[in-house]
Amino acid sequence: MPCWKYPLVFLFLLAITFLSLTSESAPTYSGHSCSNSTFFAANDTFESNLNSVLSSLSSNTTRAGTGFYNASAGEDPPDVVFGLSLCRGDVSTAVCQDCVATATKEILRRCPLDKVSIIWYDECLLRYSNQYIFATLDEEPSLVLVNTGIIQEADRERFSQLLSGSTINSLATRASNSQSGKKFATEEEKFNSFQTLYNLVQCTPDLTASDCYRCLQRAILPICCGGNQGGRALLPSCTLRYELYPFYNITAAASPTLPPLAPGGSKMSSLTILAIVIPIAVAVVLLFVGFCFFRRRALKKYNMVSKENVGNEIQTIESLQFDWDTIEAATNKFADDNKIGEGGFGVVYKGTLFNGQHIAVKRLSKSSGQGAVEFKNEILVVAKLQHRNLVKLLGFCFEGEEKLLVYEYVTNKSLDYFLFDPAKQGQLDWSRRYKIIEGIARGTLYLHEDSRLRIIHRDLKASNILLDDNMNAKISDFGMAKIFGVDQTQGNTSKIVGTFGYMSPEYAMHGRYSVKSDLFSFGVLVLEIISGQKNRRSYQSDHAEDLLSYAWNQWRSGTPLELLDPALRHSYSRNEVIRCIHIGLLCVQEAPASRPTMATVVLMLNSYSVTLPLPQQPALLHRSRAKLDKPTKELGSDQSSSSQAISGSVNEVSLTEIYPR
Repeated sequence: MPCWKYPLVFLFLLAITFLSLTSESAPTYSGHSCSNSTFFAANDTFESNLNSVLSSLSSNTTRAGTGFYNASAGEDPPDVVFGLSLCRGDVSTAVCQDCVATATKEILRRCPLDKVSIIWYDECLLRYSNQYIFATLDEEPSLVLVNTGIIQEADRERFSQLLSGSTINSLATRASNSQSGKKFATEEEKFNSFQTLYNLVQCTPDLTASDCYRCLQRAILPICCGGNQGGRALLPSCTLRYELYPFYNITAAASPTLPPLAPGGSKMSSLTILAIVIPIAVAVVLLFVGFCFFRRRALKKYNMVSKENVGNEIQTIESLQFDWDTIEAATNKFADDNKIGEGGFGVVYKGTLFNGQHIAVKRLSKSSGQGAVEFKNEILVVAKLQHRNLVKLLGFCFEGEEKLLVYEYVTNKSLDYFLFDPAKQGQLDWSRRYKIIEGIARGTLYLHEDSRLRIIHRDLKASNILLDDNMNAKISDFGMAKIFGVDQTQGNTSKIVGTFGYMSPEYAMHGRYSVKSDLFSFGVLVLEIISGQKNRRSYQSDHAEDLLSYAWNQWRSGTPLELLDPALRHSYSRNEVIRCIHIGLLCVQEAPASRPTMATVVLMLNSYSVTLPLPQQPALLHRSRAKLDKPTKELGSDQSSSSQAISGSVNEVSLTEIYPR
């Protein structure tokens, strides 16, 4: 019998099917943040307590009917763990349970040894810390995502007024003062005759009303008035989202949570249940049809990472685009007085925006054949990276043939500015050098394992390590970076671009690169930081002995401290220096498989309980230099040139383009 004759039954069956599919679908990942500053050792008491907390969250999140649960394990620092989970106020119990269960596993994969971590999904959030986080307002770390569809210029003022005015204020007030046990509120506001603005806000229920209101006001600031059709702000204590399509379950969001029946209490009849369920099912089906239509359109523009189509991702960061007039005014029309350096792909200028913020503007050379490729690559990579040990990309500008990258301005220039200048080496005492080594390791670990995509930097060197006011290391210059797929472990290229002395042998000779290529470069950096010498510099004029050879020979002779920079001889930690030399030698071993992962390196730097294997002889690159010199000179690209890090330091580098055999 045709189903159209029984439309109500048909719609009901469709609704049940839709609801079951929704409950079984995987939660949608939004982002995460690892502390990258405090770590625990594998199999210690903290890890045991953490597993206990995560298990409790996974089992009990839906118990109270609010989608919120917190738990703790341990009594005293440093082993105490506090954790909480929160589901979006409109999701079902099954979806909530599945999301939190997924989050407990995924957060350990993305932040394997961190004592402070948070992960966000569309449907839930989960966080844990070694510090007390219950009933506490936390606004950092935060994640902002925007829908890159732009509101028409004529409608922007009204749109901004809706967001920053009555709508968000009303929602913040309602959520803050909610008596339902959920600090959650939604609202649909008519934007024009064709479009409706959908809004959702939520706080963790343990916050006070004033803290919840303050958190939501803080959340709207970075996304409200840029003219984007949608956006969301994800904070540890609250979330806020708006779109021009229904991204939440309107019916569920408007329905109050029903308390469970007490044992022995009265039960609703089947007819009553059907009378409630059928209208809801009909509404859900209609909502689903509309939702699919609008979502299909909106997702084409939404600012989310596509792991399978990175070639078109430049469309997802249009919200970062600066106009030409702004950059020109900031740099005083690219005045020579503002020039702070010049590299292989163009000139770097210091600038000041109208709000007083200092920026560094990389103006790519129009004559550089590689400039456009490197420019696009750097935008695609850096725009998605947020880490304290990575330089922050603020935006970019296309204007005709002009291509500009806008970065944060890092005041203390680059590592090589201090490290290789005898007059400045003394400013880098051992504690600062050790902190720089740790910072480079954590930043590289983020690139390899903790960011959304696995990223191989391919050009780690002293001139690409910037130093902020506190001498914290920030990895910069992602023009050479490569993005790996989820299951990809190695790449090959017929054209090698990089800096001799930092390139791994398998990359320099055969064009093969992987995370272990970055480990080799990191090992060279560690030995340079310890010695204050460049790898390409010979230690004895009558012997072609590079830094790796010299370090290896001193290690074998039992005199590793001979490698130490004389500027440090009167103040250093013997155990830390020797351990760093040991780690550096492990990283520059010839076989990639023999080198440790960056996660292991971070653990080695932070725990003396980890036993380090004995290093093998490093790759002695001076043996192959003669083979590399000839094609390098023919290409005319291995000439020493003045190159600029984002902060404005000028340093000597060698840009090598060679073809593997």
